Amino acid sequence: MSEPFRIYDARHYRTLAVEAGYAAWAPSYDAMMDPRIDLALLERVESVAWQRLTNVIELGCGTGRTGAWLRGQGVASLDGVDRSADMLERAASRGIYDRLVRADVTASTLTTGAYDLAISSLVACHLPDLGALYAEAARLTSPNPDGRFVLLDYHPFFLLNGIPTHFPTADGEQIAIENTVHLMSDHVRVAGRAGWVLVEMHERLIDPEWVAAQPNLERHANRPVSFVMVWQRR
Repeated sequence: MSEPFRIYDARHYRTLAVEAGYAAWAPSYDAMMDPRIDLALLERVESVAWQRLTNVIELGCGTGRTGAWLRGQGVASLDGVDRSADMLERAASRGIYDRLVRADVTASTLTTGAYDLAISSLVACHLPDLGALYAEAARLTSPNPDGRFVLLDYHPFFLLNGIPTHFPTADGEQIAIENTVHLMSDHVRVAGRAGWVLVEMHERLIDPEWVAAQPNLERHANRPVSFVMVWQRR
């Protein structure tokens, strides 16, 4: 069903294209991101032995938040791809990547079959062509059943309820970044075409502990905000 977010937009924030949006957000991104939305989900994954992975590619590495988590799990070698020069600059400053490439995540130019695992976090919701991401992950990973793709993203429930990816500027204006709504069935359909089989999935709800820490989220209590899927090569 993949549809542009503007059909569902309930807030009507000024909206920037993806690269411009992340250039504007880059200076404050790490301070603003809550690990409950992404890193807490990765910690629930059971089908990936992170410490046994030799080569990992992060598609949409941003400032390196996920990369730092991966290194903390014992990942031996880590490359990153992102199209935002501003985000890549911050990723490079962490000193955790063996290689960083500025490129589209759906056309990275990196070596076919070079990685044990591809991972993408909070990227798919910005891509009009979801299938291209799954196809690129399949191209980059080992063609045997050990090849894995971990995809974590903003939950379509929130987008369908009119809440985009957004951040405040220094003067308090809320800025949105272009989103595309992909249903779970969209993921299953295009992943299957790319040769992936789903082996694990978790969804992150805004639970009471989160609401206690951020009372402004009370109206979203017990609703899904993000999800993670683990895919295996056929």
